[in-house]
Amino acid sequence: MTSLRSLWLRLHRWFALSLGWILILAGLTGAVLIAAQPLDRWAHPEFFKASAATQTATQVADLAPILEQAHQEFGGKATLRFKLPQQAGDSLWLRVQSPSWRGTVYLNPASGEEQGRRGETEGFVNTLFKLHSTLLLDADGKAILAWTALAYVLLLLTGVILWWPKRWPGNWRIVLNKNLMRALFDLHRMSGVVMGLLIAVSVVTGAYMAWRPLGDVLNALSGSTAVKAPKLPALSPDPSAAALIPPSLDAMLASAREAMPDGQASFVQIAANAKQAMRIRFRIPGEPHPNGISSVWLDPRTGTLLAVQRWHELDTGAAAVAIAYPLHTGELGGVLLEIITALTGLVLAGLGLSGVWLWWQRRKARTLAGSRLS
Repeated sequence: MTSLRSLWLRLHRWFALSLGWILILAGLTGAVLIAAQPLDRWAHPEFFKASAATQTATQVADLAPILEQAHQEFGGKATLRFKLPQQAGDSLWLRVQSPSWRGTVYLNPASGEEQGRRGETEGFVNTLFKLHSTLLLDADGKAILAWTALAYVLLLLTGVILWWPKRWPGNWRIVLNKNLMRALFDLHRMSGVVMGLLIAVSVVTGAYMAWRPLGDVLNALSGSTAVKAPKLPALSPDPSAAALIPPSLDAMLASAREAMPDGQASFVQIAANAKQAMRIRFRIPGEPHPNGISSVWLDPRTGTLLAVQRWHELDTGAAAVAIAYPLHTGELGGVLLEIITALTGLVLAGLGLSGVWLWWQRRKARTLAGSRLS
């Protein structure tokens, strides 16, 4: 039994020492983001609020001229995505990913005039979000975060095994009046047991959104088949046919709204590759995701409707995103859950820091004891 406990202790310790710094970073940045994002909106209304808040959520200027200007500035290889205003007074966002620049252009929805722009790592909040979501390493960072989430689950399991009392109810006391090491040990142990599951929800949902292969794993476990984006049909090879005139972006948005009349359009995604279908995202009644993942797919060459996909009709792996995202950010439960989510981030960071400190102090004590004996 002693040797088995020693194994759990070694696993717990070395998982924490090797990957704990990532968990500390993720917990701190996540907690700060929850408070910093609304403060950023308050401090920079020129980005997030229309300069003349007279429009409603559905009154938006023509997108076609904005799109044309964006292609002229950023080139034909740019991936562009409009985020449509969801409430009266919101600005219109154009998110840009191009070889020359990545960031967001903020526009007045009624006129299409630019109100400002920020690069994806420009400003404190943008840099913090990039650090939290990708460790500033893009796709590699997302994979690292996903594997670190798995390590946290193992940390939680080994920590609970080490804590598990031989007789219930066991010792739930936190002794604060002896010394700092005893107080931190009790706080580390009890915080991990009491808050561990809440932290696991936050960590796992974040990893799930960051790393797409986890969706494939969930589909395999549930026996669900992935619902993929539709492919563009082949065009008629008839040389006598008149040259195709692509429909305007606004006409395609109107067509998508007709296809999903009960939803509110949130994103218009324009791929750099013209051979890919255009996706327009909606949020339908009852959908938990604040921006919606229900989609209408169109052929950008002809405006033909290709598919209508409501979030609850998607495969398990994709539909889970609609719940994972608001659960991770706390938006699913309003202000109360946002506060709890921020606290779990702080507790996660505290667990990591206290664990490293306890290990270091015990290592120093063993070294000192060994030097005295010699």
